[in-house]
Amino acid sequence: MTSSPVSPPPDAARPDTARPTSGPQLVGTAAELRALPRRDGERAVVMTMGALHDGHAALVRAARERVGPHGQVVVTVFVNPLQFGAGEDLDRYPRTLDEDVVLAARAGADAVFAPSVDEVYPGGEPQVRISAGPMGTVLEGASRPGHFDGVLTVVAKLLHLTAPDLAFFGEKDAQQLAVIRRMAADLNFPVEIVGVPTVREADGLARSSRNRYLSGPERHTALALSAALFAARDRLTAEEALRARAASAGHPVQDRSAALAALGEDRAAADAHAVAYAAAEPPHGPSVARAAAGTVLEDAAHLDPPLRLDYLALVDPRDFTEVPDGFEGEAILAVAAKVGTTRLIDNIRLLFTASGAPHPAVAQGKHTGAQAKSARGTAREPSRKSRKSTPPQGPLGATR
Repeated sequence: MTSSPVSPPPDAARPDTARPTSGPQLVGTAAELRALPRRDGERAVVMTMGALHDGHAALVRAARERVGPHGQVVVTVFVNPLQFGAGEDLDRYPRTLDEDVVLAARAGADAVFAPSVDEVYPGGEPQVRISAGPMGTVLEGASRPGHFDGVLTVVAKLLHLTAPDLAFFGEKDAQQLAVIRRMAADLNFPVEIVGVPTVREADGLARSSRNRYLSGPERHTALALSAALFAARDRLTAEEALRARAASAGHPVQDRSAALAALGEDRAAADAHAVAYAAAEPPHGPSVARAAAGTVLEDAAHLDPPLRLDYLALVDPRDFTEVPDGFEGEAILAVAAKVGTTRLIDNIRLLFTASGAPHPAVAQGKHTGAQAKSARGTAREPSRKSRKSTPPQGPLGATR
């Protein structure tokens, strides 16, 4: 494949994006990639499998903003066969390179690297691969054995080929981001791994190249994934409000409840009971989150077409083990399910305080069509206080 500049359409310019106006350079071989001149600033890479959408554009814009006008942004487009298992959608995975180059141009990319399978894996599938270890065997790894080994192998190869200072990945694929970060740290890759928040469509569905497979009724059912996550977040927020009221009460909550009941104020008594429940110890935020999300998903299993749940799990983002009640720190509530023949994943981050409720900076507001800018700092490491080793769990917390 020869190197050829692709110019974006006239409306591609963005006033908040500093980039060259000539469009990205499209290259298909490692030699052409090495021949690309480096800029004075940092080089960032955004790895994709093509079929780009607004979520990918957010990654490219975050990379462009981070490296500035003197840096360089390279987008890779490669459908990696190593991460597809038997019966998965490798053959029907959408290939839309022309449209991908246009979207990359609009978002601010300097180059698009779109190699063939033979270019990435000369001589066939590699005999030596990178293992994701224990993190690669739970949740997505349990549902798709070997998937993360294939992901890490191609990411390592593309990091070597593109030689970036920074690599940007979406937080929608939370477990993928976690294993990539662990690989970069464990194997001393000289690159900063940057996570970019999930981009959602106006109805809350997380952006995914697989959304195009959904029929109208299937898409309606698929909304249960994000609805379950938002239900967990909202239930925890309500619990925190009750805890705050309990803490501000000037006398024992149980006495107040009894007094109100005696007066026949049933609604007020029920409210006081709710405050008393929220004040109970030990903190039960994790179980409340699982239960609230599980209720939505159970209802979706009876829709037409039904949602077929793979897993719902509340996990520590460092190793993807389930967190217990009493856990303090950041956790990821992750869900995966099939609607029709399409498998979808989603997640939300929650930060549990000593009271067992989420911190507002992590329990984010409801979905928006446009995504907020990427956070630059590193999320605070969750505490291991009260944490115990627990086995991976399946749907609605059932042990696999």
